[in-house]
Amino acid sequence: MGCAGSTPAEGDENAKKLQKPKPWKHTQQITHAQLKQMRDEFWDTAPHYGGQKEIWDALRAAAEADLDLARAIIDSAGIIIPNADMTLCYDERGAKYELPKYVLSEPTNLIRDG
Repeated sequence: MGCAGSTPAEGDENAKKLQKPKPWKHTQQITHAQLKQMRDEFWDTAPHYGGQKEIWDALRAAAEADLDLARAIIDSAGIIIPNADMTLCYDERGAKYELPKYVLSEPTNLIRDG
């Protein structure tokens, strides 16, 4: 049985709330195709900078999912997120994973198709 007076550890509640990064602007206007290419290049090369491929795969899945599914992916992979916007993450072994904003959200100056 648990203690009747036990409460969640401080900070646990904040760790459960994910959010997209604050609005940001790319150095120049880019199209959706250019943004996709930048994202693909990042995900293709990221595992070469350290960390586990499985964690990188989970981070990609989370970055491309809605926030509720992203939270489930993060939790199931054991990823620690000190910042709610997922720009900085750690695995259970303490390896650091940094995600650029462009893989997490669109810039405010994205050129819309049509």
